[in-house]
Amino acid sequence: MKIFDSKSDVENYLSELKNDNKTIGFVPTMGALHPGHLSLVKRSKKKNDITVVSVFVNPTQFDNKEDLDKYPQTLKNDIKLLESVACDVLFAPSVEEIYEDRIEAEKFDFDGLEFEMEGKFRDGHFDGVGTIVKTLFEIVKPNNAYFGKKDFQQLQIIKKLVEKHQLPVKVKGMPIFRENDGLAMSSRNTRLTIEHREAAPFIYKTLKKAKKKFGIKNVEEIEAWVMKQFKKHPLLDLEYFTIADESTLKTIKNIAPNKKYRAFIAVFAGEIRLIDNMQFKIQNN
Repeated sequence: MKIFDSKSDVENYLSELKNDNKTIGFVPTMGALHPGHLSLVKRSKKKNDITVVSVFVNPTQFDNKEDLDKYPQTLKNDIKLLESVACDVLFAPSVEEIYEDRIEAEKFDFDGLEFEMEGKFRDGHFDGVGTIVKTLFEIVKPNNAYFGKKDFQQLQIIKKLVEKHQLPVKVKGMPIFRENDGLAMSSRNTRLTIEHREAAPFIYKTLKKAKKKFGIKNVEEIEAWVMKQFKKHPLLDLEYFTIADESTLKTIKNIAPNKKYRAFIAVFAGEIRLIDNMQFKIQNN
């Protein structure tokens, strides 16, 4: 595996491969890699000639400096994991390499997608996401880029970024990877206390139960039921639960047939904020 920390070096290396008509698959990450990330790498390797992974903890997408300071950084272990799945290229730049002397996000218009769910609770978050993803796409120039559906809102926003800025990359959303007990894999899971880690699968269990009610109970009743479940839980604090249209991400009040819906949830387990989502369909009898 080739490792670069310089924009110009990785650009030069990849442009030669592109000139040889090699297809490039790209997996942007913030490191602290887990099997979910590695599944994206494996998918990219199946579909492309060269697979590039970036490891970069992006400061402009954190609205909470303490969260940024505590975000796990495990580059040595990340390198071992990437070598174990035969990744071709790792791009691991410094903050200075990406932002030079101005650590500042661009302003983006994502047609309102940025104001739903996470956008209501994390000020400027998606401007930071847009800034780093656009920058990385311009450096790596991939044919295909792979993202997990755990951050489904982010996935839809990146698709909108590509559409509005006419970037020549196909964005692929891949299934959520879960622990055996259902907890969605996340780099933040390593920061959970033992007690909170044991409690966290309650999020997935609640989503599954809410899904069974979809189409039987109305949206308001399901939302009220979820809130009640978390009020009874001593260790988990619900920030939001909403059922939204998959394409617009707007919260729905009524269920219409032949539309794709998704439930989104954010929960605090102690000081660690966990998110998850699940597609909801009307159950056919």
